[in-house]
Amino acid sequence: MQNKTLLITGGTGSFGNAVLKRFLNSDHFSEIRVFSRDEKKQDDMRRHLNNPKVKFYIGDVRDYKSIEPAVVGVDYIFHAAALKQVPSCEFFPLEAVKTNVLGTENLLDVAIKNKVKKVVVLSTDKAVYPINAMGISKAMMEKVMVAKSRLSSDTILCGTRYGNVMASRGSVIPLFAEQIKKGLPLTITDPNMTRFMMTLEDAVDLVLFAFEHGNAGDIFVQKSPASTIATLAESLNHLYKAQNEVVVIGTRHGEKLYETLVNREEMAKAENLEHYYRIPADNRDLNYARYFSEGEPDMENMEEYHSHNTHRLDVQGTKDLLMKLSFIREDVEKLNNG
Repeated sequence: MQNKTLLITGGTGSFGNAVLKRFLNSDHFSEIRVFSRDEKKQDDMRRHLNNPKVKFYIGDVRDYKSIEPAVVGVDYIFHAAALKQVPSCEFFPLEAVKTNVLGTENLLDVAIKNKVKKVVVLSTDKAVYPINAMGISKAMMEKVMVAKSRLSSDTILCGTRYGNVMASRGSVIPLFAEQIKKGLPLTITDPNMTRFMMTLEDAVDLVLFAFEHGNAGDIFVQKSPASTIATLAESLNHLYKAQNEVVVIGTRHGEKLYETLVNREEMAKAENLEHYYRIPADNRDLNYARYFSEGEPDMENMEEYHSHNTHRLDVQGTKDLLMKLSFIREDVEKLNNG
């Protein structure tokens, strides 16, 4: 990666900041480009980093012409630009399609045209058995990536799929922490609801693993532990030495009881790589008969990989993981010091 140029779409978000933190002071990548539509976040990041290695490009993945100047001369792309909020996408589903599906198509077309070496697209567990507009749009994004990977000889297209990133934008952890500090009840949707627990560092590791090992059309999943929402709330109460009441408000529109990272059909062909699953692309041609004449004989014995059947964290395990978050660690240290 030395003397190479990396582009991060949606680079002012949580993931982009984590990538920059990882590589900014290393010999990896001689130039890192940040592409996003938010000039305020770009200006804040520019002032904060004050590093000539980082170049900023204003644009929107919906606009093909705005992408190309940022891609010319780029070796690798991490595609993180997306609409990610479930409620927003539910009310404005076509906006999710424009950014997550058509925007991805634009980005991949520009990358292929400019002979970028590799593109890693970032997807979500909500793309598996999707029940909301955000998940559906991300599932279609994956299909677009796989379809284009079949036709791209100079550019390797692959992807990652991961669950909730702790303390990222929209995460429940900062909400719970704020409610505890204000003495408010912790509002949980369903105490038995489970969610994968991974840090931003884990998310970067997953993308880098795909970057290093990905073949055309591959999707990579990291094996992650999970916690129930009740355990998460109890763990935060413990860390903050609080006893805030827990109030069950009910499942919100578009939410699942548990999240799936690899569906049953994918598990039939997934490669187990110790800490990861590699899901290879379905590279059958457009010969419809094969979809009916060829099947998976052991499909009924396959079990999907989801947050109900992965390693389940107890309160202590959840507390240990939460302490990896800097803002939680700082709050706990303040409490302990006085």
